[in-house]
Amino acid sequence: MAKQVGDQQIRWYAIHTYSGYEEAVSKNLKQRIESMDMEDKIFNVLIPIEKKIKIKNGKRVVVEEKIFPGYVLVQMIVTDDSWYVVRNTPHVTGFLGAGTTPVPISEEEMQYLQKRMGVEEPKYQIDLEENAHVQIIDGPFKGFDGRVSEIDVAHGKIKVLVTMFGRETPMELDFLQVRKM
Repeated sequence: MAKQVGDQQIRWYAIHTYSGYEEAVSKNLKQRIESMDMEDKIFNVLIPIEKKIKIKNGKRVVVEEKIFPGYVLVQMIVTDDSWYVVRNTPHVTGFLGAGTTPVPISEEEMQYLQKRMGVEEPKYQIDLEENAHVQIIDGPFKGFDGRVSEIDVAHGKIKVLVTMFGRETPMELDFLQVRKM
């Protein structure tokens, strides 16, 4: 159930921004809310991000990625003046919705997004099974093909048997270093 102030509902809305300007829009909007005394109508500005595991220079790193690049979420009561403040923030191209009427994000979707953003450590998603054929896409054996012999889901590691010099050689790799064939 959406919160209310009097007879007005406080809802979340998505605003479209120029790509790469999400942080600038968030900062500018927060300053405009304060300077234009809109704290009673615009309550929260959020850039949905999640943590992901990537391989950089052969090492596993956790990076933050935007869930919806080019969008910023705003929790607000839509009135003519609150709409105007948000809509006229530099680098904002408009609200998500039909015409000039913003369409609120459903409560279920916001709960899902907040849950997705609140995950402290990203989970490993290994969509491989034993004996699957894989190609190594990172590291010193990049380009070699092999067969999965073991999977360690807890650590995000797999053992791959690679045929070299006529025999199978086991290699422990990060699951991000292989691609299913």
